[in-house]
Amino acid sequence: MAERMKRILVVDDEENARIALSMILRRDGYDVASVGNGFEALNYLRGREVELIITDINMPEMNGLVFLRELNRSHPASNVIMITAYGEVESYVEAMSLGAFEYINKPVKMEELNKIISRIFNKNEQAEGAHHEDVR
Repeated sequence: MAERMKRILVVDDEENARIALSMILRRDGYDVASVGNGFEALNYLRGREVELIITDINMPEMNGLVFLRELNRSHPASNVIMITAYGEVESYVEAMSLGAFEYINKPVKMEELNKIISRIFNKNEQAEGAHHEDVR
């Protein structure tokens, strides 16, 4: 059986950044959806599963930290990478305490991002393998 492509949701109000990141991730073999803010992301996630969410922190209407709090209510096991152009210690601490997997600064270095994505997907596969072992 063919393995389904890993689905990533990119959330960023900066359209050019969102489009560029989405294109690179698609080229790397991921199934990518993108939206412009936290409200759109929560709507997109209703009834859908994604393996990873990459979200900007500084967005109008609902910033990334508020989005992460809301996400924890509806999808508590989500893997989230926070990105920001304003690397502030307070937002880093809050993002990590809310369960973000990683926090990286813009401009995003794709080599760094790919390493983080690999760590997330390897962790997920190991957890699934352990779960299948427990079931047997």
